[in-house]
Amino acid sequence: MYKRLQYISQGNSIDEQLHNIREVLEQGCQWIQLRFKNATSEDIFTLAEAVKILCQEHQATFIINDNVPLAQKIDADGVHLGLKDMKIANAREILGKDKIIGGTANTLEDIKKQINQGADYIGLGPFRFTKTKENLSPILGLEGYQNILDQLKLQGIETPVYAIGGIQFEDVSAIIQTGVYGIAVSGLITQSDHKNELITALNEKLYESVII
Repeated sequence: MYKRLQYISQGNSIDEQLHNIREVLEQGCQWIQLRFKNATSEDIFTLAEAVKILCQEHQATFIINDNVPLAQKIDADGVHLGLKDMKIANAREILGKDKIIGGTANTLEDIKKQINQGADYIGLGPFRFTKTKENLSPILGLEGYQNILDQLKLQGIETPVYAIGGIQFEDVSAIIQTGVYGIAVSGLITQSDHKNELITALNEKLYESVII
């Protein structure tokens, strides 16, 4: 099954992106989502090729935010698509049944729509306000997650759900208790001066629920 910790890349240049991704991989994160907004087609292709090699070296999953043609061109492990991006069903036709396709959601209705389109996992959020994303959807908080996860359980929907959006380390235990499968984080890891300790601690928290 999928790793429970996903890092959404940050950096304003190819060098910054590569530096951050390399550090995260070296410290034990095994799922990278490449997000490089407002980059030129040439730059994003150059970066994606380099990140694919890094992920292969670390046996990590590599998906690309939004860009289905790029994911197909470099044979990435998959893509993550927002509600306003290409429809998941169309992406599936292009990428095939074996690629991972994640879909963003903010409500129970969003989740069901994305799953019906063929999403393999859901990125549900935002948990709280975050500067990482423009045009932020309504904030869910713990109560929002709990309500939605309870409904999914009642309806027998078992597609993995990842919490996303402004998550801090001290939030993780409570978030996992709502029933989400994992978390997708960006700034939390990027801005840490102690990535090794942080990623180790995050993985421990995320996998505690599996052992218990």
